[in-house]
Amino acid sequence: LNKKSTTDSVAVFILEKQQVNKQLSFPAELSPIERAEIFAKISGYVKTIRVDIGDHVKKGQLLAVLDAPEVVSNYAQASADVQVNNARYSGSLDAYNRILNASKEEGTIAAGELEKAKSMMQADHSSLEAARSRLNAFAQLKEYLTITSPFSGIVTQRNIDAGTLAGTANQKPLLVIENTATLRLRVPIPEAYTEGLPDSSFIGFTVDAQPNKKYFAKLSRKSGAINKDNRTESWEFIYNNNQEELKSGMYANAVIKIGRPTTSFVVVPSAIATTLEKKFVIRLQNGKAEWVDIRNGMNTGDKIEIFGNLNTGDKIGRA
Repeated sequence: LNKKSTTDSVAVFILEKQQVNKQLSFPAELSPIERAEIFAKISGYVKTIRVDIGDHVKKGQLLAVLDAPEVVSNYAQASADVQVNNARYSGSLDAYNRILNASKEEGTIAAGELEKAKSMMQADHSSLEAARSRLNAFAQLKEYLTITSPFSGIVTQRNIDAGTLAGTANQKPLLVIENTATLRLRVPIPEAYTEGLPDSSFIGFTVDAQPNKKYFAKLSRKSGAINKDNRTESWEFIYNNNQEELKSGMYANAVIKIGRPTTSFVVVPSAIATTLEKKFVIRLQNGKAEWVDIRNGMNTGDKIEIFGNLNTGDKIGRA
């Protein structure tokens, strides 16, 4: 019998580097550019509350006034102490100056008397300075009775009414102020895509409240670290919300086109073989087939980015 020799054949393609780009959709959240939880520095009862939720406030605007009689009393006592010590110091200073002038006439004033007057004057001056320091401390405590806004924004929470005891432990903030004129759009980027760069400084996003309207935000910063809990890096985009169309706390769907800063090898999915242990491609070289271990990068749908001991011009087999 005649036997025919057969030759196996396989489709191959020439490996080359390409620019890798992929459009991805990520869940995101909008948060205010500034947010402050307002607590009372000292204990006291709320005397008056000047704002409510939804109110727009300016930086430095009075929000609430606390009532703490002991603080006012301490301030009054410290003020009186300053006046007493000031009078005492003025008297001892005058006495010292008189003795000092008299001592210029030799034999008029004993040296011990001059030193005693000087010591008394210095002691009274120290007492006056101490009284002034106490007054300043109580004046600062008195200032804490008036609560003002740290920046311009909107009151988003109010947890007090007149008569509420403020300044106690484990208490909710009296008020929460948010600056929503500018919003931060924080997008968690999976680790595999963190080396990719957006093709533009702006990205588009939508919110559930207005799914048919597209908004745009500008790239501001990247966290520079991978979150150990979910293996993502936080990218932050800035949205100008002067028209107050969007609200802080909204969930958004951000669409980002990510691309590598340099070219990479890409293959069709059928060129990658997978076993329980590894992934590889088959390279044809000098008439022989060899396995080359690889690891995957971006998946663009019709092609997959790969990394391994490969070179431009390699002949890669595919199914």
